[in-house]
Amino acid sequence: MTSSVRTGRQALAAWLDHLTLERRASPRTVRAYGDNVLAYLNFLENHRGEALSVAALGEISAADLRGYLAFRRQGENALAPRSISQALSSIRAFHRYVDQRHGVANAAIGLVRGPRLKIGLPRPVSEDQARDLIFEASGDTEREPWETARDEAVLTLLWGCGLRISEALSLTWSDVPLGAALRITGKGGKTRIAPVLDAVREAVAVYADELPFVLGPDEPLFRAKRGGPLSPRHVQALVQTLRGRLGLSDRVTPHAFRHAFATHLLGAGADLRTIQELLGHASLSTTQRYTQVDAAGLLAAYQAAHPKA
Repeated sequence: MTSSVRTGRQALAAWLDHLTLERRASPRTVRAYGDNVLAYLNFLENHRGEALSVAALGEISAADLRGYLAFRRQGENALAPRSISQALSSIRAFHRYVDQRHGVANAAIGLVRGPRLKIGLPRPVSEDQARDLIFEASGDTEREPWETARDEAVLTLLWGCGLRISEALSLTWSDVPLGAALRITGKGGKTRIAPVLDAVREAVAVYADELPFVLGPDEPLFRAKRGGPLSPRHVQALVQTLRGRLGLSDRVTPHAFRHAFATHLLGAGADLRTIQELLGHASLSTTQRYTQVDAAGLLAAYQAAHPKA
């Protein structure tokens, strides 16, 4: 244990410094993690009637954590299920850091499941769910910073550009830094132009800066832990792990990010022909199924809001 870190609050401060300086997490992410874990530590100290040492973090029981989550569901400032899920993710990430850096493990934390979040539509993830999944991927302190930066970049590509897994993993080192658009070759050798958002460009740039391997211009950009090309199976396993942590349905898959891309564009007013081109669909009839998904969302919103519903 680092001699200067003796209390839970000091461990939290050290963790936030780690996220800022070593992980280069955004200020918004660091603030969200800090707020969630500080509230958790406050609850534990009030419950125990004393300051919490780092060693005591290893003694927190599953019942203690469940009690805290139940507390956050009560009162005027009660958290919604999604916020409860994010709080739990922050707490888990903090405990992983304390285990790795200070040698204080707590297996009980992994026994607590978050609330199951509703998926309003059968296949796409909602905007909030997509953000939650990417947020969760960025906070995994069990792996090297470049690995979490890679996972965040891949998921951001799937959502921000509407790419298939194979298309995202086809990017090479010569594609970095990303420009205003990507030329993607999809199914059947069909080529399309995918505009690149600033958030996508930034996520890929952070990963490229962190990457510990030297690559040739034609080598795949996304690499596995030992340096080989990243496989689609890794991305599938990643999303499976993340959805389990967040309590999401097993219908949340990497491809759901692509569906979300189309659904969100349609909801924002994009026409079907534009979405067809962005997704690389050979037939407009394939794209038209998203009108059914969006119509389902509109109906749900109407039924929830209309006084006669």
